[in-house]
Amino acid sequence: MHPQLSDRKLVCKEFMDALEQCHSSNWARLFGYCNTQKDELNTCLRKERIERTAENRETAKERKLKAELARKKFYDDE
Repeated sequence: MHPQLSDRKLVCKEFMDALEQCHSSNWARLFGYCNTQKDELNTCLRKERIERTAENRETAKERKLKAELARKKFYDDE
């Protein structure tokens, strides 16, 4: 299941538009003709999420290192 989709988010917009266009025909949606568009959207969203979590992980490592250095400096000054 994918997260709630929004037009404000520019990531994977072309895949969202393709799925929305396919879903405009109820018969296509009911008989599974939109599965390809949905799979492409899910793949794009997954790729974006993996990139975002990798970036967040690096930021967290930097923050942790900075805090550790500050803690070490504080205890060494005593």
